[in-house]
Amino acid sequence: MSQQQTNRSNAPSREIAQRVFATEFNDAIHTFRESDDDRAPVYALLPTGEKANRVFIVGTLTETDDVGDESEYWRGRIVDPTGTFFVYAGEYQPEAASVLRTIETPAFVSVIGKPRTYETDTGSMNVSLRPENLEVTSKSTRDRWVIETAERTLDRIEVFDSETNEYGQYAAEQYGDSIRPYRDAVLEALESLDTS
Repeated sequence: MSQQQTNRSNAPSREIAQRVFATEFNDAIHTFRESDDDRAPVYALLPTGEKANRVFIVGTLTETDDVGDESEYWRGRIVDPTGTFFVYAGEYQPEAASVLRTIETPAFVSVIGKPRTYETDTGSMNVSLRPENLEVTSKSTRDRWVIETAERTLDRIEVFDSETNEYGQYAAEQYGDSIRPYRDAVLEALESLDTS
């Protein structure tokens, strides 16, 4: 094996970006690390029993605002058939910030990013997305994402109660074991394709 191949195989692989609807994403307020290493990835625990260090969403960007005080810090509001995602991009996400600064809304966008939780002034927990990649896309891509996200969500729901599903058990401990809202969200999302 060449030195180049060795280095490539030793490089840390990127986490799979989980497909998740807004309804579930916004409920994923519990985060954790799987080791004590300061550089260990932070995961959001999805209520349907999966960990997510990165997520992949597609929806309609409906508004953008520069909410920064000292420097530009852009917030984007992205809706899918089940609810709303908020993405935030500043100096450390220059490409995403540039898109949010210049885009005309409404527009279909796809985002790969990292979930972030924060506490509001009233003490409730909110979840947002820090984009690694944000780009304009098409309605057909959005529709395909809805179908694939519905399938992935149903896959997670199907094994939620499995004794071997450690993240399902963890989610039940953190959020309770009612996953019906996420099954309902899948139906709502798929029905929206018939009317859009």
